Amino acid sequence: MNSIRSLRDIYSIIKSRINIYNRKFPFKIMKKTVIGYIYSEKKPSKDEKIFLNLAKKKNIQIIPLSLSEIKNEKKFENKVKECDLVYNSSAEEFSIEFAKTIEIIGRKVIDSPRAYYYTEDKWIFFLKCREHKIPVPNTILLSNNKNIAKSELKKFNYWPVILKRIEGCQGEYVARAEDIIEVENIIQKFWKKGSEKLPIIAQEFINSPSYRVTVIGDKIVQAVKKKHHGWKSTGAWAFRHERFVVDEELKKIIKKIIKISGIKIIGIDLLKKQGKWVVLEINSEPTFGFIEVDRKKLIEEALNFLETEAIKMQK
Repeated sequence: MNSIRSLRDIYSIIKSRINIYNRKFPFKIMKKTVIGYIYSEKKPSKDEKIFLNLAKKKNIQIIPLSLSEIKNEKKFENKVKECDLVYNSSAEEFSIEFAKTIEIIGRKVIDSPRAYYYTEDKWIFFLKCREHKIPVPNTILLSNNKNIAKSELKKFNYWPVILKRIEGCQGEYVARAEDIIEVENIIQKFWKKGSEKLPIIAQEFINSPSYRVTVIGDKIVQAVKKKHHGWKSTGAWAFRHERFVVDEELKKIIKKIIKISGIKIIGIDLLKKQGKWVVLEINSEPTFGFIEVDRKKLIEEALNFLETEAIKMQK
């Protein structure tokens, strides 16, 4: 009888201590991280396959969100609401509207469509950089009247001059003019090629290799120098890439760009003018494929960052 009472006492003591421990250190069931993934390709790209494979290994649930799915609004909304956050991996223009819709539904998007105000409008980006004393090429916004535009370029007086439509990627709607005659032909070509008469900027030509720095969060994850045959030096036109060391001057510039753009996963394109850094443009959804051996590491860095941000949204 005494032994039974003794066992009951011991059980009671153990139970009491477990209850005290649970009150002090409540056990939380960890919710599985769920990330929505905006894509535009019919088949997964090389990067997407790596991303999905890494997510599976980390026990992160990925909900694919195709750009065509918005046709069924209710089904699309239900899928979005399952996500902790959504990652926009598509560089397609329509993905911006897609991302806006997701934010209205109430989910965070990386990167937010608000960031496109700076990345997609080259003139606004120039103004924002100038305001924050970030070095950029000399630039003017041209009139949509060709005669006035030619007069503006004569006053600008940088030859050769680079003409760019305020929107465009991969070197599209970017051309170099040696003189005012070429300027007129290029402007006419831009307006004829595009579906609308979008504004054009003129920018001084800087004879320099192009440099790309990729940043995830606030961490510089890659810095490459892009070699190219002609004067264009975007990823589409470059043929070889090599690493370079980011100096202190450039680190300060990068810090400013991250702050003014608000972009979390960003590619920053730069040139060198008389030995000094000049920012050419910034890119959301940057490519991770400049140096093949780095591709998986960069995608994993992006996934780790997204996972951290998704966990924050669970709280």
